[in-house]
Parts: sequence; structure tokens; C-alpha cells
Amino acid sequence: MSTAADEQFLRRALELARKGIGLASPNPYVGAIIVDANDNVVGEGTHIYEGVKHAEILALEQAGASARGGTLYINLEPHAHQGRTPPCTAALIAAGIKRVVASMADPNPEVSGRGFEQLHVAGIEVEIGGLADEARCLNEAFARYIRHGIPFVTLKSAMTLDGKIAPRPSQISADSQKDSKDNGFSGIWITGEVARVHVHELRHQYDAILVGIGTVLNDNPLLTDRSGRPRRRPLLRVILDSHLRLPLDCQLVQSADKLSSDLLVFYSQADEKKKIQLEQHGVRVERVTTGTNSRPDFPDVLRRLAELEITSLMIEGGSAINGAVLASGLADKVFLYYAPKLFGAENAVPFASGFSQSPLPHPRIKSVKLHNFGDDIAIEGYLRDPYA
Repeated sequence: MSTAADEQFLRRALELARKGIGLASPNPYVGAIIVDANDNVVGEGTHIYEGVKHAEILALEQAGASARGGTLYINLEPHAHQGRTPPCTAALIAAGIKRVVASMADPNPEVSGRGFEQLHVAGIEVEIGGLADEARCLNEAFARYIRHGIPFVTLKSAMTLDGKIAPRPSQISADSQKDSKDNGFSGIWITGEVARVHVHELRHQYDAILVGIGTVLNDNPLLTDRSGRPRRRPLLRVILDSHLRLPLDCQLVQSADKLSSDLLVFYSQADEKKKIQLEQHGVRVERVTTGTNSRPDFPDVLRRLAELEITSLMIEGGSAINGAVLASGLADKVFLYYAPKLFGAENAVPFASGFSQSPLPHPRIKSVKLHNFGDDIAIEGYLRDPYA
């Protein structure tokens, strides 16, 4: 970027874009700021889906005549095509914007670069690439969705330092079995409170969460976003349940919202009576192709979620589900919490099982980041590039 001021204003644009988390999907997160010739901020905007108007249009409306001769800072290329709204590039040109500083091009290959080209032809100075890594990370789910037609998939799990997500069954007391609270490991808390609070911050960033029926039967989880932050749509809770064993009295079914259809069960084969019973409780039940180990086919599940405009999916499943997703090669990212504990027992439950027999090479985590949550740590990294 040309100046320290450019970086400052572009960081503000990214900050505004992040305000759209939970509110903009299936559209990208975009923040815009307009600065006049004297470096005075005259307009700001954050795109949210229900608000329809794009961030740059909101910033232009706030700036009014002060936009003429000014600079637009934005984390994503201004759009140049007719969609739900007219092209933003036309509005920027008409407003007399002199310069545009953007972090990255639109990841949609059908329109990428078109906005920058229109601005350049109109005589507007365009600078691209400032804070690009942060901008790409922010819209990684949109990139996967718009480029490949499937949601961005993150495997999330909590485990001990020896890679176990649950002790052997004999170690689980009757009292802890009764104390299941969305933990995913049979009533046993592995990580501390700070990490558990962060899980809800993480859930807030996703459109949907997925577990297998085993997790439901063992833990009776609720699988909700309890971050307290606003959402446009409830977190979609997705269950893979081949034979519809989902209990009618479990927390998931009892909390299903008929109006928002926030609980979706994918099955392969089951009794029609059970399907009707679940639907009467407000559960959406859909049949998909049978994949490996008689489970619903994971690629088929992703395609269906994309049809529902789900751009991001977090998987909080057990060992078998984690292994199946890794074997599919369709996981984009991992977020793995580690507690300073050891289970040690040979029959304690591992993070993932079954994928070692896959013909796929052993997955390698790239662009690793480390996080601290009290006494616990977390590893965040990528299995594949969502922009590829």
C-alpha cells in the first residue's frame, strides 16, 4: 500500500466487513469506507443480506457530495454486474470517486477483475492487494461456495495431547453420562471453559453444524450458537443418521423450530413411520445416496446443503465421521483444541478412524496458526486452498 494511512483505512474496511458475519451469507463479507482528499472519513458501509445494498453504496449514500474526488477503501472488488442490485462500479464512477484501494479481486471466476477494469477505463486509480491474506481468510467460505458449488468445510474437535476425544467407556461414570452439555465426548469435559466459550464464537461464523447419529445418542447435544451475536438465519443443525435412529425425546428434536427448519436429518434408508414422526416435530428429513459404511454420501450431502445456500459447514462429529470426511478429501480446514491431558488407554477414542485405509495421501495441515485458550491450545490450519 502507498501509505500508512492507506493501511489504516483498509483495516477499518475489514473491521466493517467482519460486522457482516452471521448476517451477510450467502453473500460475501464486505466493508467499505470513503475518505475525502483531506483524509477525513465521510462514509462507511457494511453489507448484510437483508439490507440488500452493498457496502460501497451505503458508504456513498453517507458521504453524499463529499465522495467526489475521494478514495474508496474496500476489502473486496466492487461488483460490476447486475444482480439483486445494479453495478456498484457505475455508482462509484458517477459519484466522482478518484481512487479505489481494494484487498482482493472477486473470487467468482465469472466476474473476477471486471469491476477493476471498469473503474480503470473510467480513469479511476486502482490499487489491489493490501491486507490480502486477511481479506482472503475472511471470505474463504464464500470463495469455496462460489467457485465449487459446495460449502466450506471445517473439522472442529477437542482432544487430549495424545489425540483422544473420549476415554474408554469404562472410564465414563454414570454421573458424567447425565451431564452431557454439547461436549461431543459422552459427558466428559476435555477442554476448559475459555475454549468452550470460544466454540460458540466459532459456531457463529458458520451457516451449519454437522454431527453423526452416534454423537447424538452418546451426548444428547443441543448444537446451537450461544455466542449471543446476531444471525440472519439460525445455525442449521445437520445430522447424518442412516436409519433414522434419532430419538424423538432428544434435545435436538425437542428444540426443532418448525418455522425456521433449523434441524435437518439426512438418511439412507428407514421406516416411513419414523420419518413422519420426525417431520411432525418440525424436523426436516431428506434421503440421500448411500456412501461408505452405509452412511449418507458426504459429497451428496454437501451438494444438497449448497442448494440451501449453506456456504460454510462446521463438523463436530465423532471419530468415524471425522475419518470419513478426511477420507473424502472434502475437508478444507481444521480447528483442533488440545487440553494438557492424557488418556493413554489403547481403547480411548481417537480423533479420526478409518481414513488411514484411504488411497488418499496422508493429509498435511498448511498455514498453521496457534491459539491459546486458558490452559488449552488450538491448531488452526488448511487441508486445501478454498481459492484453488
